[in-house]
Amino acid sequence: MTREELKAAAISMLDRAYCPYSRFPVGAALECVDGTVFTGCNVENAAYPAGICAERNAISHAVAEGHTDFCRIVIAGRGEDFCVPCGICRQVMREFAPDLEIVCLNGAGEERTFTLPELLPHSFGPESL
Repeated sequence: MTREELKAAAISMLDRAYCPYSRFPVGAALECVDGTVFTGCNVENAAYPAGICAERNAISHAVAEGHTDFCRIVIAGRGEDFCVPCGICRQVMREFAPDLEIVCLNGAGEERTFTLPELLPHSFGPESL
């Protein structure tokens, strides 16, 4: 899948987000090393801790389908700022892809790319146990 197709997949998930409380839709498209793509959106709940971010939704979907080798994720939001992953999502990404490429989009479709080590320096992973 091309970078532009992956971005479009993430953006398409914005309309599927369930976010009646924050009104902050997020879409994600996760690319596996073998080229398989899994999408996700944020799903909120009246009991806030019970919700899930778009990134973890996509990762959970991939893992449930037997995929754990990820190379890139696109995260889309509608705000002016780039939609970067929260701390919990960064840690979940680290579990599977310590060198993951993270493409963050804003509402204008502009992008900023990070590596996971940039967003989560000195991380804790399975080898730390």
